[in-house]
Amino acid sequence: MKIRFLDHVAIPVSDLKRSIRWYQDVLGLERRYEKEWGDYPAMLCAGDTCVALIHPPNTVPNSGDGPGTGRVPDRHIAFNTDRTGFEEAFQEVRDRGIPFTYDDHGISLSVYFFDPDNHWIEITTFDLPAGRKPGDPE
Repeated sequence: MKIRFLDHVAIPVSDLKRSIRWYQDVLGLERRYEKEWGDYPAMLCAGDTCVALIHPPNTVPNSGDGPGTGRVPDRHIAFNTDRTGFEEAFQEVRDRGIPFTYDDHGISLSVYFFDPDNHWIEITTFDLPAGRKPGDPE
């Protein structure tokens, strides 16, 4: 798989409106994907790299309730790749028997899994072919 760049880091916040204002006012980050995702997560970006503000945070820190649950973990690191890299990452995770969560966010596709130290890792792509998901028959 070929990673293109660090896409975002997700962090839990206690007061979403306050945090959005802070990241905009203090760091000058731009709000993105509000129309598509609303406030979950609130994405604030500089160039291609974003901070995903997660509210309400999960009750178990860094859990996301575990792979296979479909819940986005409130603390994770996301790497961006193109469609081919995403397909390769998806297959690599499956081939290795690593528990994962797959999510179609509408404007992007993601696969979430743990690294050896139980940090959530996300591989994501915004390079979507019409109507096809990883693992679908060709």
